[in-house]
Amino acid sequence: MLIADGELRYDIRRAGELLAVEDETLAAGRIHGIRRPASGSNVYEVEAELDDAGIIRRVVASYSRGPFTRNATYESADSFLRGNVGAMGGRNNLTVKLGRYGEVDADLIIFRALTIAHIRERGQTRWTGRVAAIDPNTLVAATGKQSCRQRGDDPHVWIYEPRMGDSEEIEIDDSGLVLRRRDSRGIETVLVTPPLRQA
Repeated sequence: MLIADGELRYDIRRAGELLAVEDETLAAGRIHGIRRPASGSNVYEVEAELDDAGIIRRVVASYSRGPFTRNATYESADSFLRGNVGAMGGRNNLTVKLGRYGEVDADLIIFRALTIAHIRERGQTRWTGRVAAIDPNTLVAATGKQSCRQRGDDPHVWIYEPRMGDSEEIEIDDSGLVLRRRDSRGIETVLVTPPLRQA
C-alpha cells in the first residue's frame, strides 16, 4: 500500500479557531473518513475501496444536515466514474471522465495524500492532470484539472492546486502521511493523532 494503514485525526482551523475535525481510517485497502464541524450539525462521510495499486475503485459518500440527507455511490471502470446521487426521494445518474491515472478526490485530506503518493511512486516532482472531484456538499462529481509540484528540493513539501486560483502547501513525512496543509484562504489542517506504526 502506498500509505501506511492507520487511524488519523486532523483539526481544521482558521486563525487558531477550530472549524472542523476530520477522522480518517485506512485499513486493508479501504478508506473511511468523516468530517464534523466544531459547531453545527452537518456531517460529511466517505467510504472508498482501493485496488492493489492504490487506485480508488468505489466511493460511497453522504452529507447530512439536520433531517436532510444526501447520498452518492460511484464506481470507476473503463476510464469513467459512474454513479448516482440521491436526495429527497429523487436520484440522478452521473458519469464523469477519469484522468490518465484514475485519480479521485473526495475532499478529505487522505485523498490528497493518496494523489501525492501516486506522483512520488512515479518518480515525478510535478504533475498536472484530470481528477474526478466529488463536491462535499452536493456529492456531485465533476472532472477538472489539478496540479501538484514539489517545492524546490524538499521532498516533504508540495504545492497543490485543486482548481485555478486556489493553492495549498502540503507537508508530508517520509511515509507520505500528511502532517499539515495550509490553503490560500487561511485554513490550516493539522494532524493531531498519527497512526500507530507496526514494528
